[in-house]
Amino acid sequence: MATKTLDPLSVEEHPGEEEQEEEEKEEEEEEEEEQEGGAGGGSSWESQVPVKVLRAHGAAVTAARLCCSERCILSCSSDGSAILWDVDSCRPLRTFDGVHSKTVSECALIPGTNRMVTVSWDKKMVAWDMETGHALWESRLAGLLTSCSSSPDGRLLVCASDPQNSVSICDASSGRTLHHLSDQHRSTVTRCKFDPQNRRVATVSADRSIKLWDLQAQKTTVSVDSNHGNVVSDCCFTSNGHFLCTASWDRTLKLWDLQFRSQGGTTLRRGHEGSVSCCCFSADGGLLVSGSYDRTVALWDVTSLCPTLVLKGHSDWVTDVTLSADRKLVVSSSKDGTVRFWDIGNVEEIPEVLQRNRTEGTGVHILKCEECGKPFPVCRLLTSDLLTRCVFCRLRTPSRYRPQLPPVM
Repeated sequence: MATKTLDPLSVEEHPGEEEQEEEEKEEEEEEEEEQEGGAGGGSSWESQVPVKVLRAHGAAVTAARLCCSERCILSCSSDGSAILWDVDSCRPLRTFDGVHSKTVSECALIPGTNRMVTVSWDKKMVAWDMETGHALWESRLAGLLTSCSSSPDGRLLVCASDPQNSVSICDASSGRTLHHLSDQHRSTVTRCKFDPQNRRVATVSADRSIKLWDLQAQKTTVSVDSNHGNVVSDCCFTSNGHFLCTASWDRTLKLWDLQFRSQGGTTLRRGHEGSVSCCCFSADGGLLVSGSYDRTVALWDVTSLCPTLVLKGHSDWVTDVTLSADRKLVVSSSKDGTVRFWDIGNVEEIPEVLQRNRTEGTGVHILKCEECGKPFPVCRLLTSDLLTRCVFCRLRTPSRYRPQLPPVM
């Protein structure tokens, strides 16, 4: 009897009984292969993107981070635990549990230490020793904790509380609250992150706004209406802090130039068919990865602002994504209870990527100078209604444009 050939990275929307039986059979075969091979996953040869699957959590995985010089992955889950995984063997090295009683919404590594922090819907923020697995301190805050982040220098932590729509900045060594921001947003704070220079905290919210709180001035210095059509679910900085990316339930991402504070942002479309839940830049800022409720992970070329490849395999929402420093590994977590890490080291050799690169172009626009009439090239990241003259004309005469700063709250 002929069997149906299935793409191992495809996801059926509404499988019938026969398809359901085939999926269950495949899952049993995968489990047998894992037991025989001793690893947590395999390779999807048809897609030419090797992928390994990590299974140990008992519920949705809410976040995943590369750590320990990228030899390990740290994940947290709705099952109230966090797990440290070995990348090579795909097996858990240590489990952090017994403290949180509800969903662990996010975990953050504290740079320069062997510590990490978890926040939970049980209103607790907990610091852990990653070598021993012991909880070092607990801090109880008001409300369900929805997000957390550590400053790059390892001195501070920030976490968000719901339904208070508030943000707390805490001392990383003790958990003591140093600043409490209660007037940042009108709805749930979905993500809070420090910028790479330890100067500001970015927050995004269901109210569709972006806020930047200055640590030295101790006030909000930038407040922007994102113009997203739905909840802003996540944000991430480039390593130099010049650009901020926002992800939204309106199925798009936006890039924001924080140096010029451009209004409106640059929209990235056609990467996902569902709400975008998470985003992350590569260390060099040339690659962006995003995850979605459509169960896919998308890779974006930042120069062309176009998706180069869509990774399929998760059977439920993708909740978090991250990239290795060398851009060869993508780690994704999902509501399906798994962590996947994809080897994209040879992604440029994949026919789908080559075809997209040919059809999408290089991302360079040719504009006509309004002063001298000559054409000049400009990267799409710099394209703006305000950029209407070539560099020679701009140098010859002072700019007529004076940027208007966003309102200060």
